[in-house]
Amino acid sequence: MTVVDEGARQALVRQGFALEWATLGWNVAGIIVLSVAAVTARSVALAGFGLDSLIEIGASTVVIWELSGTGADRQRRGLRLIGYAFAALALNLLIQSTVVLVAGYHPRHSVLGIAWTAVTAAVMFALAAGKARTGRALDNPVLRTEGRVTAIDGILAARP
Repeated sequence: MTVVDEGARQALVRQGFALEWATLGWNVAGIIVLSVAAVTARSVALAGFGLDSLIEIGASTVVIWELSGTGADRQRRGLRLIGYAFAALALNLLIQSTVVLVAGYHPRHSVLGIAWTAVTAAVMFALAAGKARTGRALDNPVLRTEGRVTAIDGILAARP
């Protein structure tokens, strides 16, 4: 869908900003909650998910920066930075999985961690859908691509 009306375009840009600020707020709160849960349960996985939240914060910051300006060069740079976020997520998962497997580590259960990640999965999937829809309507590849980072965050939250 191509947005012709400038008023509709501005409304979609505001919606994109709102989705990114919501993602930022949720992930900042998540780092705090997950830090407490990780220390309490002695859980590498919860600490690793907190790091995932930090990566998502970086990706959302890139989209806020990109939505604040215009130009093909800005979009290319934004897409490159989002690509780095994907690579950081993959590296984080590799390191986290290796540490847990090698150490044979068995954390305690964390009701707080379970509850937070369950709600986070639902929130991230909803935000990812909104970013995909808004990014499509704006024809903004940076917002659409960062929405995939958000979807991966939701998948990571939903994993056992």
